[in-house]
Amino acid sequence: MDHLASASLASLWDEVSGTQPDPDLWVVIATLVAALAVVVPHGLWRIARNAVTIAHEGGHGLVALLTGRTLTGITLHSDTSGLTVSRGKPHGLGMILTAVAGYTAPPLLGLGGAALLASGRITLLLWVATALLVALLVMVRNAYGVLTVVLTGATFLLVSWLAGPQVQAAFAYAAVWFLLLGGVRPAFELQAKRARGGAGDSDADQLARLTHAPAGVWFFLFHAVSLCSLVGGGRWLLEL
Repeated sequence: MDHLASASLASLWDEVSGTQPDPDLWVVIATLVAALAVVVPHGLWRIARNAVTIAHEGGHGLVALLTGRTLTGITLHSDTSGLTVSRGKPHGLGMILTAVAGYTAPPLLGLGGAALLASGRITLLLWVATALLVALLVMVRNAYGVLTVVLTGATFLLVSWLAGPQVQAAFAYAAVWFLLLGGVRPAFELQAKRARGGAGDSDADQLARLTHAPAGVWFFLFHAVSLCSLVGGGRWLLEL
């Protein structure tokens, strides 16, 4: 029995970690266009931005844990805002890295996803994304947040279990394009909101207080990470 279980687990791991054929170039282009069609129009973006918020707050939470802070909980709101609460020193490198992680998480996740797709590991990407969403779900503390994470995770799970290779590939490429493109817009939105006198306690403002560096320095970092991730990830996806 143990031998059969070990063989089954080994077979499952080989299936998950193995490579799959790259989709045709037209599929990659079509998923890019689809992602642009979601990110650019304001109406669709207002809905799809929830997925970026999940990655944003997940980034805060993950780095908080990695730097030794105690993660208390994450809330996700219907206006696409979110809040991650952690306990620990209110200053120092751990707090700075935790604050930096929000706006940089979506594009960096997209870059990591592009690296997996460039190596042909489509199934592995889908499973890793599902595992991260399950881990995030444990820390979500409000009903709307639970709903959005469950729906997102269920979508990845259903595609990875039930869809054929072509559908899996199209879905994975669309998701990665969305993170790469959707990771660019939030920092510009925040900068515009601050210019109108809003968002006085944004991540950039918190970082300015923690480091005594102007908020503009942190906006430059957010933009640099998101744009470099888009260029680098895009080249991998398009195999340029």
